[in-house]
Amino acid sequence: MRTSGILMPIFSLPSPYGIGTFGKEAYEFVDFLKEAKQSYWQILPLSPTSFGDSPYQSFSSYAGNPYFIDLDMLCDKGLIKKQDFENVDFGENLYKIDYEKLYNNRYKVLKIAFNNFDKANNEYKSFCEKEAEWLDDYALFMAIKDSKNGEAWYKWEHSLKFRDKETIEKKKKELSQEIEFYKFLQFEFFSQWEKLKSYANENGVEIIGDMPIYVALDSADVWSKPHQFLLDETLTPTLVAGCPPDAFSDEGQLWGNPVYDWEYMKKEKIPFSWWRHRIKFALSVYDVVRIDHFRGFESFYTIKYGEETAKDGKWLKGPDMELFEAIKQDFDGKKLPIIAENLGFLTKEVDTLLKNSGFPGMKVLQFAFDGNSDNQYLPHNYDKNCVVYTGTHDNDTINGWVNTADKNEVAFATRYMQTNSSEGFNWTMIKTALMSVADTAIIMMPDLLGLGSEARINTPSTVGENWKWRIEKGCINSWLAGIVRENTLLYGRASKFFQKNLDKE
Repeated sequence: MRTSGILMPIFSLPSPYGIGTFGKEAYEFVDFLKEAKQSYWQILPLSPTSFGDSPYQSFSSYAGNPYFIDLDMLCDKGLIKKQDFENVDFGENLYKIDYEKLYNNRYKVLKIAFNNFDKANNEYKSFCEKEAEWLDDYALFMAIKDSKNGEAWYKWEHSLKFRDKETIEKKKKELSQEIEFYKFLQFEFFSQWEKLKSYANENGVEIIGDMPIYVALDSADVWSKPHQFLLDETLTPTLVAGCPPDAFSDEGQLWGNPVYDWEYMKKEKIPFSWWRHRIKFALSVYDVVRIDHFRGFESFYTIKYGEETAKDGKWLKGPDMELFEAIKQDFDGKKLPIIAENLGFLTKEVDTLLKNSGFPGMKVLQFAFDGNSDNQYLPHNYDKNCVVYTGTHDNDTINGWVNTADKNEVAFATRYMQTNSSEGFNWTMIKTALMSVADTAIIMMPDLLGLGSEARINTPSTVGENWKWRIEKGCINSWLAGIVRENTLLYGRASKFFQKNLDKE
C-alpha cells in the first residue's frame, strides 16, 4: 500500500521550555498528521546527547533523552510545581535550542521531581526490573560520570575503567541516590513516550524511529561490554568508524566511534546476542526502525585510532546476511519493519545485501539531478520497495539546496520536475516524491513550511550549530494539514487508518 509521512524531530517541536518534549505540542502534531492523512511520523534518535549535541553520539543506545520529559506533565503528577520551572531560563531563542542552558538548568528541575517521587511506586519498580539489563549499567555509568565532572570512562582509574567487581559494588553504595535519579529519569521518559506513541497508534500514525549503527566511545554500551568492540588490552580502540571522502567532505567523515568485533559476536553462545537484543528493544519502542549506515553491515570503513582525518582508511568485511538471519529467528522469521539507510558509496555487494534482506532502501531526491538519466535517485529508476525522501536531516532544506547547489543541477531539476514557479520549488519536489512509485514518501517538516538554510538540522563534519532548529508555534495548523491532505489523496497515499474509516462510512 502507498503511504507517506513527515520527518519532524521531537526537539524541534514548539515548547515554552527551550526544546520540544512529549507534551501538549507533540499530541497536537499527531492530530496534525491524522488530519493530513499521514501514516508515519519519523523522528531522530531519542537518545541522550553528548558530544556536539548530536543524537548520533549518545551515552547510551537504549536510554532516552531527559530533555524530552515534559515538565507540565510532571506538574500534573504533583512532582513539581509551576513556580519550580516557569521562570527558569531554558533559552529565549524561539528558533534555536540552547543546549548549554538546558544542561545547566533542566536537571535542577528534574531533581526536584525526583525528590518528590515515591521510589516504592510499583510501576517504577516493575520498570527497573524489566529494563535492568541496560538500565543498571547506564544509571551507574552516568552517576560515576557526574561524580567526575563528565570525564570520559576511558580516563577513569584502572579499577573503574576495567569494572573491578569490588570497586563497582563500592560505587553502587556511594552513589545510590544518583543512580536512582537516573533510573527515575528513564522511568518518566518511557512512561511519557509510551503514552504518546499509543496516542499516535490509536490515531492511525506509526512511529519510524532512527537507530545509529554505531555507539559512542564514551557510552555505557562500550564501558559495560568492551568485548563487543575492537579495543586493545588498555580498552583503547584499535580502529574507529567513519566515511571516506565524498560529496559531503573532501577529507571524509571521522566519526570516531569504536567498531564492532564481528568475529567475536558471531562466535558467542547466542550469535550476535548484543545486536539481537538491541533490535528487539528498538522494535518495542518504535513501530518501524530506520537503521543508519546500513551498508556497514556488508563492509565498513575504518580509520586507525588517533588519525585526524578519514582520508587514510580501509574497508573491512561486515556480518552481511548472517546477522539478519539470526535476528529474524527472534521474530519467527517474519519480515522486520526496518528501513535501510543505504546512502553513500555503494557496491554490488551492498545492493545484494539489501535485496536479500527484503528491507526497503532510501532514495533522496536532492541526490538525483547530476544530469545522468541512470542516476538511481531519479524517480523513473525506482522500484516500489523503497522510501523516497526530498532530503534528510543531513541535507539542506529544499529551498536552501536551490540557493546553494550547482546551477546545472538546479537547472536539470527544474526541467525534470517541470517546476512551477508559482507554487515554489519545495512543493514541486514534494509532489515529485509523492507521485513516485516508491511505497513510502517521507517529507521533511522544514520543506513543507518552505524554509531555507536557517532550518537545516545538521551539516555533516561540522560541530556547533547542528541539532538546534525549532519550529514556531502556530506553523503546524489546519491550513497546512489541508494542503498536505489534498496532495496525499491526489497521489494515493492516504493512511490505512483513513481508508478503513472511509470504508465504514
